[in-house]
Amino acid sequence: QVQLVESGGGLVQAGGSLRLSCAASGRTFSSVDMGWFRQAPGKEREFVAVSTITWSGRNTYYADSVKGRFTISRDDAKNTAYLQMNSLKPEDTAVYYCAAGELPYSSPSYYYTRSDKYDYWGQGTQVTVSS
Repeated sequence: QVQLVESGGGLVQAGGSLRLSCAASGRTFSSVDMGWFRQAPGKEREFVAVSTITWSGRNTYYADSVKGRFTISRDDAKNTAYLQMNSLKPEDTAVYYCAAGELPYSSPSYYYTRSDKYDYWGQGTQVTVSS
C-alpha cells in the first residue's frame, strides 16, 4: 500500500507559479513511478507529468500542454514528489492529483499517460489560475 498526500495548491494569477508536493508513505518510494494528473470541472482526468523508473534509470514525460512550463521532480530521501508549475494559465485550473504505480520497465511511454495504470491516488489539491 502507498498513501499519498498532496499539498501546495491555491489561487494564483496568470503567469504566476506554484509548486505542488506529494508526500508518500507505506512503500519504497524510490521504486515506484510517480505521476501527476488533473481534472477540470466537467472534464475527464488528464495526464500532466510522470517520473518513471526503468532499467536505464529514470525518465520524465509531460503532456504537450505543460511541456516547457511544468517540471516534475522527486526527493527519495523525503519520499516526496513535486510539480513545479510556471507560467500558469487559466486553462491550468483544475484539481491536481498525484498517483503512484509500478509499471513494467518495458512499458511504452503512452502507458504512463493512462490513469488506469496507477494503483494509488492522493485526495487532490485545487489549483485556480485567474486571468
